[in-house]
Amino acid sequence: MESASLRLWFLQRLSAIGAVLIEGPKACGKTASASQKAATTYRLDVDQAARDVASVAPALLLDSATPVLFDEWQVVPSLWDQVRRSVDDRAPEKGLYILTGSATPREDVNRHSGAGRIAVVQMRPMSLMESGHSTGQASLKAVLDGDQVTAQDSGLTVPDVIDRICIGGWPALLDATAQDAGRWLRDYLNQIVLVDVQQFGTRRRDPENLRRLLNSLARTVGAAARVTALAKDVGGAEGPIARATVDGYLDSLSRLRLTENSPAWAPHMRSATPLQSSPTRYFVDPSLAVAALGQGPTQLLGDLNATGFLFENLVVRDIRTYAQRLGGSVHHWRDQNQNEVDVVVTLPDGRWGAFEVKMNPADSDKAAAALLSFAEKVDHSKVGRPTALGVITSTGFAYRRPDGVTVLPIGTLGP
Repeated sequence: MESASLRLWFLQRLSAIGAVLIEGPKACGKTASASQKAATTYRLDVDQAARDVASVAPALLLDSATPVLFDEWQVVPSLWDQVRRSVDDRAPEKGLYILTGSATPREDVNRHSGAGRIAVVQMRPMSLMESGHSTGQASLKAVLDGDQVTAQDSGLTVPDVIDRICIGGWPALLDATAQDAGRWLRDYLNQIVLVDVQQFGTRRRDPENLRRLLNSLARTVGAAARVTALAKDVGGAEGPIARATVDGYLDSLSRLRLTENSPAWAPHMRSATPLQSSPTRYFVDPSLAVAALGQGPTQLLGDLNATGFLFENLVVRDIRTYAQRLGGSVHHWRDQNQNEVDVVVTLPDGRWGAFEVKMNPADSDKAAAALLSFAEKVDHSKVGRPTALGVITSTGFAYRRPDGVTVLPIGTLGP
């Protein structure tokens, strides 16, 4: 599959439903992608006239040539119900409206469910396949189907992978150097802290506390950091800030689609060891963590152990993009004995696969053994056997090991 078609796949849902809402962080490519399908475009964040009409006479916009794109629809929250009503009134017409949004509206904005009328999909910064840094020969779908997947070495090196962690999947940075990308990303986070987060709630968010929270999240990426620990980290020598304050900050970052946590998977297990339910915390793109830390390729190459967690964030970003095409969800698994699996992909038909992320290919043996042990602990009579077990690593060939575990270098992975 070409990267361009991967970028646009979700818009095909327009053929089966009245409207599609594309959610994702600012600058991830929502507008550019949606514009390729739209017959009419209203950019509500910059077009005052369109905002005024949307507020007082929305039918004038809704009756435009379809599909109609309402970019940054949340600027006029009432538009949601107007689109929903128009879809009802024009049934059974399909493909009428595309909405894009960089933020979920505030809690005090009431809106009816769009179920059956508006399909909601997520857009993230580009995966390595979308940016042209993965061959895509090792298909996640094929792996989850139980096929024997192989792929040649993509040529991606560890320094290349680190560059992609630092630069991220932002379309504006596709050809940027890591140094230029770092400046862009620090400016991006500064805008988030000073402007975008401030739109949520009635009280002004403390910019310095927000920066410290971003730094704390970046240092604990890939972990189940508790809110109490984050509050202590942000408060520093002055003592922890209020838990409610941290909850508010985290909610704002989530609404802006900057963070995307992996919920815990809780299958029936054969043992009585309790499972942990805390989510694993990630950024929507690992480059945000690097920028929050003020680091770059030199620092990441100098501490590959810490970089392994940022690599995990990169892998989770790409797996989410590829799994979404399959209707799949991404989770993690961890028990009270600190046994864990980095990625569990569950599919709508009940199938599931488990994956460990190891930046160093030499760690594949240990990771494969852990996966096989985990798979035997799951109660197969309740959730079935895994259709795939895999180790996702940084470099090399994709192949199936004699024990049945597939090794998947990130530079070969695709949908």
